[in-house]
Amino acid sequence: MGKNDLEKSFRKIIEGNKDWVDFVKKDTSGRFEQLAQGQHPELLWIGCADSRVPANELTGNRPGEVFVHRNIANMCVHSDMNMLSVLDFAVNTLHVKHIIVAGHYGCGGIAAALSRQQHGIIDNWLSHVKDVYRIHAKELDAIEDIEEKKKRLVELNVEEQVLNLCSTSIIQNAWKERHNLAVHGMVIDICTGELIDLNTTFTSNGSIGEIFVYD
Repeated sequence: MGKNDLEKSFRKIIEGNKDWVDFVKKDTSGRFEQLAQGQHPELLWIGCADSRVPANELTGNRPGEVFVHRNIANMCVHSDMNMLSVLDFAVNTLHVKHIIVAGHYGCGGIAAALSRQQHGIIDNWLSHVKDVYRIHAKELDAIEDIEEKKKRLVELNVEEQVLNLCSTSIIQNAWKERHNLAVHGMVIDICTGELIDLNTTFTSNGSIGEIFVYD
């Protein structure tokens, strides 16, 4: 990309913002004035950083209705202070009622984790996905079609990240205090836009394993 192309693509961003500002000025619903006073979302979305999976559009929500954390391959890593800080604020300050861990078919992070090629510093992050493969190696090794294997790993990764999330002290303590917090695992079909429920929903620590349950 040359200098002129770079400047042109940047101008497109600025012009897009001007269009958005014009839209906000013309809006008469009062919702943007309310947003300026604070946010009250009921949903925390933990998704992939992929540009094709925007949380608000996928869930039919407007600005201010979804609190979002995104990273490569929608991971919930116990030592990730970024994710934990977002989770703590969402649960204990915003008091969200639903948390969705959302993977998506066609995930580049999943494909990279399945390959034996090095991709740079991201390989260290993707080792968490390889851990998911290790846990479910028997099932995944039996899938010969590589595309089907990728899709299944996307699903299994979501399920494992939901369990990782539920085992945090943040979620555990929240469940001690209230019963209106649910954690869901879902997968996005980019071709259709559908959010597929993996039926991996937890509303208490009753089925996540005793070793993770705090007294």
